[in-house]
Amino acid sequence: MKWVSSWFVAISLALFTFSSFKSPSSTSRPNIIFLLTDDHRWNSLGAMGNPIIKTPHLDQLASRGVLFKKAYVTTAICCVSRASILSGQYMSRHKIEDFNTSFKPAALANTYPLLLKKAGYQIGFIGKYGVGEPKAQPSNAFDFWAGSEKPQSDYEMKDAQGNFIHHTDKVNNDIQQFLAQTQPDAPFCLSVSFKAPHIQDGDPRPFIVQERYKPMYANDSIPEPEKADPKYWQSFPDFFRTDKNIARERWYFQFDGNRMYQESVRQYYRLISGVDEVVGNMVKTLQDKGLASNTVIIFMGDNGYYLGEYGLSGKWFGHEESIRVPLIMYDPRIPQLRKKTSNQLALNIDIAPTILKLAGVQVPAEMQGVSLAELVTKPKQIARSAFFYEHTFLGSPRLPKVEGVVRNDLKYMKYIEHNYEELYDLRNDPDEKINRAKDANYLSQLETMRTQYQTWKQKVR
Repeated sequence: MKWVSSWFVAISLALFTFSSFKSPSSTSRPNIIFLLTDDHRWNSLGAMGNPIIKTPHLDQLASRGVLFKKAYVTTAICCVSRASILSGQYMSRHKIEDFNTSFKPAALANTYPLLLKKAGYQIGFIGKYGVGEPKAQPSNAFDFWAGSEKPQSDYEMKDAQGNFIHHTDKVNNDIQQFLAQTQPDAPFCLSVSFKAPHIQDGDPRPFIVQERYKPMYANDSIPEPEKADPKYWQSFPDFFRTDKNIARERWYFQFDGNRMYQESVRQYYRLISGVDEVVGNMVKTLQDKGLASNTVIIFMGDNGYYLGEYGLSGKWFGHEESIRVPLIMYDPRIPQLRKKTSNQLALNIDIAPTILKLAGVQVPAEMQGVSLAELVTKPKQIARSAFFYEHTFLGSPRLPKVEGVVRNDLKYMKYIEHNYEELYDLRNDPDEKINRAKDANYLSQLETMRTQYQTWKQKVR
């Protein structure tokens, strides 16, 4: 009961915090906080309709700001997606295609944090950087740096005093430290990257949660997805349907059998609820310091995550579970960006131009995204009808390379090493249960998407 009581106290504090926001002048340069979760699929958020997961603080952000219901990443793997977020570019342009490649100095200078620093912002980074080797991380370029020393952070860590601490709680403490030492004479931009809810690679406990979260969801029965039926795994071609496929390897480790499924999803949800607690603490501190009314908060996942659908775990491929993510933008200064939902296609490459425009900084011509604020306020001028998807890390049999085009009505994916195509009719089959690429009734749509794919492949370079 003590744990439950503390949970509801936290919710009450958050509701009070949000209700006490004031309307500031829209002419002042805002503070900006960008929050990134790792492997957070689109519907693992209360605001996105999930009836089980508890994310009250993020739900409050979504209800008071803009909730983007069709947000995607252009490459579903952390190193590439994070490079795209920082640079505003597709992988085909920024060329960071693996875990060892870092931004070159000129490219780093054109990422949103460094451009904001040049414009007079205090900049900070907390958590998993995830681009290039750890020794090459640009820690000296930031005014505040609490980045992880490892390429993939551990959940179980030690603080500066040598005491045990969970990574999510360390992120919480680092946020509080940053907010405590920001100077009032200049605006700030803080980029925060959680490890949660990513698995702990190489550990028999894939999802490691804080002790206080273990009671959460213990009595919840989580329905297995229809696409967990073995027939969906069997529908894949031979080159994909192999135990060497990393997504299948991880499925055995996390979801093989109902009991494993139930506990893995509960742990996944617990980690996300832990992130939500940090967001609530952060918002309260902003209010206590008088910063909330001039601070923009953007929240996003770096890619999605299969929770057993198609007999898979992880991300990488082109299904909605893998490429679709939560995205919230809260700007207390602008009435047109309050209490909205958007069904426009929003992308990870939109984060950098969005932040720069909010700060009044010119967006480099090399950036390929658009402003999320303008996507809401000027949809007719900048709305996109499609985007390009690309994932070429590793290759078959471990991770077959895939590229394609996503529209609101159709999705085309091509496994480029094998010339194997997928075509999904998203209007009539939003759950992507049937591949229509060999359906004679869809020949016209297939030809159209093949043409668009070739056009987009050149366009994104």
